[in-house]
Amino acid sequence: MDLTTTYLGLQLRNPLVASAGPLSQTLDGIRKLADGGVGAVVMFSLFEEQLRTAAARDLDLIERHEHSFAEALDYFPEATLDEKSLAYGYLTLVERAARAIDVPLIASLNGSDLGGWVAFSHELQDAGAAALELNIYFVPGDLLTSGSQVIGRHLEIVAAVKDAVDIPVAVKMSPYFSSVGSVALRIIEAGADGLVLFNRFLQPDVDIETLEANHTWALSAPDEGRLPRTWIAALRHHTTASLAATTGVADGSDVVKNLLAGADVVMSTSALIRRGPGYAQVMLDELVAYLERKEFPSLDALRGLLAVPASTEGNAYQRSSYVAAMEKAKTVYGAL
Repeated sequence: MDLTTTYLGLQLRNPLVASAGPLSQTLDGIRKLADGGVGAVVMFSLFEEQLRTAAARDLDLIERHEHSFAEALDYFPEATLDEKSLAYGYLTLVERAARAIDVPLIASLNGSDLGGWVAFSHELQDAGAAALELNIYFVPGDLLTSGSQVIGRHLEIVAAVKDAVDIPVAVKMSPYFSSVGSVALRIIEAGADGLVLFNRFLQPDVDIETLEANHTWALSAPDEGRLPRTWIAALRHHTTASLAATTGVADGSDVVKNLLAGADVVMSTSALIRRGPGYAQVMLDELVAYLERKEFPSLDALRGLLAVPASTEGNAYQRSSYVAAMEKAKTVYGAL
């Protein structure tokens, strides 16, 4: 079965992508992900705050050698994330990994302000990244920040980065806008070549014994995949931009579900952390087995089969689905 897929204009050998996470922090880790069978690898996210720190620390070095930021890479051919500068280390890792693997390498930037995103995105392109994923993590702590201001910041970042690079740009967006579909389409209009649905924001718990907030991060669970599938299905026939599903992808059945909803690619990190990079091939084998069992002639015959039809009145469709679900719940749980 031919699983080749187009994502952000890139040709992938299959629709399973290793999403940004701890497995892509080293060259060896990136190699293992590629060897495990994925169609592309998204590197771990470099944070805006780390860029600022690194830039301040290295400014003197760059000035003393009278070289540009990119040229300064030559001074650290073996740099790691613990040496010299995190920014240099990230660029060096991109440069080395892009040459070492036979699938596209996508760099990831995580921030909330324009800051160094624009300049650094160009450096990532020069280092060999096939595409950029902008992980715009902005939860306004200032309670007077309006929704329109939050949206405006997203659009400003996307437009500025797109002006700075020639490679494709995807945006990993939040599910917490008041009108997710509208914001998604506006981000695409601002220049994004694709959307990654969705970013998982920190949701602290409370430790009642220590009386402290617990800021630990948990791996995703399969039920979390329902939200991105809902919006991918709604968006599929309203844009030609690439759509990537992420969160809650635990096995091959979750890959199938997201493709049926209309995803171009399906991203996973939690499953590969739990079971190892080689589990990617298991998930792909499950996808192929499903396609053959259901007698789908191709991957395209499956993709988007359950997306919301373009002719459907969206509000009525969502409302009718909700009412149907509530009626079913009354039948199932009312009998207990």
